[in-house]
Amino acid sequence: MKREFAPQRLDVAGFAAAAATLDATDPVPNYVRLAAELAAPAPDAVVRWAATGEERPGADGKAVPWLHLEAEVTVPLTCQRCLTPVETPLVVDRWFRFVADEATAEAEDEESEEDLLVVSRDFDLPALIEDELLMEIPVMPVHEVCPVPVRLSSSDEDFQAAEEAKPNPFAVLGALRSRKPEEGK
Repeated sequence: MKREFAPQRLDVAGFAAAAATLDATDPVPNYVRLAAELAAPAPDAVVRWAATGEERPGADGKAVPWLHLEAEVTVPLTCQRCLTPVETPLVVDRWFRFVADEATAEAEDEESEEDLLVVSRDFDLPALIEDELLMEIPVMPVHEVCPVPVRLSSSDEDFQAAEEAKPNPFAVLGALRSRKPEEGK
């Protein structure tokens, strides 16, 4: 009999011991924090993901649970040049090693090349998928070639007009200096 695993309450140790695999295609709106980052709603966009567990021998020879996560989605983000939506692929392909507790994770984090997580009997895999996709969002999403002309100016016309209307501060100082002191004061 094949053991069933639930992504929302994943028994990580059991999943790794069974060398199990889970995969799914989820609508982007299921990932609320990811959906909040989008330039436009993406009701048809889907996150495709797969997770595979395995055990590897640890430093002490005991089996250590590992998880391989792959996820991908293409979402509309805001182009930082033209401010229109740009379809941006987000791709995750990462290994995670599970440790007994936060203290162990913190102690081993500096020397570890892989990401460390705390082992749990009710691990929230969709939350991990969402976290990893959020970290893949580029700092400055841009089109290779923007679909609209990009206006490259540091200010708009109203701002320029307001700046030109202001008196030059040095001219004001010069006017004060050239004034003759009033007599009797």
